[in-house]
Amino acid sequence: MEQSMRRFMKVGIILHVSYPQLGGGGGPILECLERICGDDYFEAVEVAKMKDGQVRKKAAEMIRAAHMVSAYGGQSRTLSAGLNINDLDETRRAMAVDTLKEGIDEAYEMGCAGFSFLSGRYDEGRKEQAFEQLLKSTRQLCGYAGEKGNMPICCEVFDYDIDKRALIGPAALAARYAGEIRRDYGNFGLLVDLSHIPMIHETIEESILPVKDYIIHAHMGNTVIKSPDCEAYGDNHPRFGFPDSENDVEELALYLRTLMEIGFLGEKKRPIVSFEVKPWKDESPEVIIANAKRTLNLAWELV
Repeated sequence: MEQSMRRFMKVGIILHVSYPQLGGGGGPILECLERICGDDYFEAVEVAKMKDGQVRKKAAEMIRAAHMVSAYGGQSRTLSAGLNINDLDETRRAMAVDTLKEGIDEAYEMGCAGFSFLSGRYDEGRKEQAFEQLLKSTRQLCGYAGEKGNMPICCEVFDYDIDKRALIGPAALAARYAGEIRRDYGNFGLLVDLSHIPMIHETIEESILPVKDYIIHAHMGNTVIKSPDCEAYGDNHPRFGFPDSENDVEELALYLRTLMEIGFLGEKKRPIVSFEVKPWKDESPEVIIANAKRTLNLAWELV
């Protein structure tokens, strides 16, 4: 496309994925964030748990000074603790909801433009029971966020049988879920991720079109699923063009074209569309980030 991508979206990056040493909520958060904030390719940055309140405050100030927007990823809050928001055990489910509420508090504290999470485990035999628990938890999260302001809440669509094994999940179930929640909570939506689509065994169109009315956030990334024997197999978000991987320039172009056709990308909304790319082994974060930017530049020409 000849028009600038900036007219249709805010390009972002997930800080704690590109800099894995930040994943636990500590480490050189401000130093890594400064590299992103100093790069005018990005208009958005996605943050996660930061244990130190002073670091959160300084991070928020830096993001504002850079004229950027931020979003908060709450996925690691439940994943790292082994918690499941559709747990059939009420005590465990409540623990998952509580840690996500803490994340919502942090997101508001930092002035984030959105908060995301993922559903709990997919179990075919208990799918309907888990689905009801997920609805209960999501309503609690949307209600909690709505009491504090107008920050959107979104559930990220993951694989259901390879790595994270999340209930949401297949497109049909994701659409059913989002429709149920949206009836009562207008601040809810779905987060779609190019890297997860092959893992759900769906094409880009099969994954996107059924949920087109509910998408409020998007990620760009890659995955390896050809064989468990392959390097970076699973939900590891390797660089675009990684050996035996699923996504590169053409796939990213189709993904963006589809998001454009359904009206998600547009000059009025300019939604956040973030890279989720992670160094593999001893790869440099800066090199992987440059790979992502080059891939997007080439893909946009094909949109």
